[in-house]
Amino acid sequence: MAKVDISSFSGLRSYLWPIHAHEAKKLIPMVIMTALVALDYSILRNLKDTLLITEPGSGAEVLPFIKLWVMLPAAILSTIGLSYLLNHFSRTAIYTGIIVAFSLFFLLFGFLIYPNRSSLHLHSSADYLQSISPLGFKGLISMYRNWTVTCFYVIAELWGTIVLQVLMWGFANEITKISEAPRFYSVIVIACNIAAICAGQAANALTPAATMGLATVDVWNQTLIRLILLIVALGLASLLAFRWMSKYVLTDPLYMPQEGECAKKEPKKKLNFRESLRHIANSKYLLCIASIVISYNLVSNLVEVIWKDRLHQYYPNPSDFNTYTNNLTSMLGMISTTASVLMIGIIQRLGWTKTALLTPGVLLITSAAFFLSIFGGEAALGLAVFFGSVQFCFTRAAKYSVFDATKEMSFIPLDPDHKMKGKAAIDGIGSRMAKSGGAVIQQGLLLCCGTLAASAPYIALIVGGVTVLWLMATLSLGKKYRQYTDEKSEEALATA
Repeated sequence: MAKVDISSFSGLRSYLWPIHAHEAKKLIPMVIMTALVALDYSILRNLKDTLLITEPGSGAEVLPFIKLWVMLPAAILSTIGLSYLLNHFSRTAIYTGIIVAFSLFFLLFGFLIYPNRSSLHLHSSADYLQSISPLGFKGLISMYRNWTVTCFYVIAELWGTIVLQVLMWGFANEITKISEAPRFYSVIVIACNIAAICAGQAANALTPAATMGLATVDVWNQTLIRLILLIVALGLASLLAFRWMSKYVLTDPLYMPQEGECAKKEPKKKLNFRESLRHIANSKYLLCIASIVISYNLVSNLVEVIWKDRLHQYYPNPSDFNTYTNNLTSMLGMISTTASVLMIGIIQRLGWTKTALLTPGVLLITSAAFFLSIFGGEAALGLAVFFGSVQFCFTRAAKYSVFDATKEMSFIPLDPDHKMKGKAAIDGIGSRMAKSGGAVIQQGLLLCCGTLAASAPYIALIVGGVTVLWLMATLSLGKKYRQYTDEKSEEALATA
């Protein structure tokens, strides 16, 4: 890996703000855009889980079914659609259209669909299916019964994939120089973590009092409306920041990567969805990136579903459930911010490979503690919730402070076209296939064991095995990344 010169930054600044004065005009709007989108995602992540898991007749067992039977097809279709848009429309038109479309859906759901869900949900047919089906099918039937909430879950999840992972990080990869990436990405990650802190407390602040001196007030419905309005406002604000940057920053060649820092430009060949997947399959480098993305999403989701089942039993009320997850999001942000501040210097000093190995290491340790508490049974429910929360916070903190930054850095040496299309396929399909693979495993275990708690020992063994494979893929990718970045650095020096 090419060394980054940080000698011009002294003391604490080399950790907190290793940015030259002329780079601020480029970095600050990038930070604002990404932080606003991450703030929305943090609110949506808690909201979608609360709506889906605490809806009458539902529970955490619905998650494996929705991830396989709804999220996977939705991810495939959205990635195909996004590949088409990337080939036929400008970056500005794509970002504008997608933000507006998401905002319209959230408004429609909050003001029309959710208030009328009782008449829209399919209770009669779902009750019949439940009466003739084994216990293991409860999650599938809940997904069908509460179809409006299922739709919201899917759209909220796609926000994280399409807007945050593909558009925002893809945009950052496109305009960031190799020499800037270790410094810029660490600062951006810190901003996203601070956004998570704000998201949890902002969501709790929008929860009204249980009564307001009048008749009984549906506190949860009021909370939902306020959160929807906040989500839409933040999304539109990110759009304004994006359009400002496109107009006033990216038109200046000073802020764009030079040819020597990217693969040599050839006549642009647009890749369709099938060609994007074929390109990944034929590239050992992209296969390694896909492997670490799949591993993270598979193991984290296997653990998360069992933890959310414990959490739902501990907090069955939606307002309590949402308040707890909001507070947990703020705690996650604090831990992630601290880790990210440390990572600014560590990435530059340790290099890519050693830094990237931290995430699977943290996940392995915290998951072991959680599963040991699970084996204590119902008497240890509170302990399981606590250790599950610790696992969630530290694993996500490692992802946000280390995993995302090192993963995005690994895309930078690729040529611009393959960079965006490969990223769209890996983040859009690879991550979703991993989650769906976890869903298949959990569905099979539910049918055999009956409950999520009974399947926990088998999940623990799978998590351990996949994490070992993840460590091996990271070591392999680190060697290839060092080779690629050294080659690009030599090309940049030759053209200087």
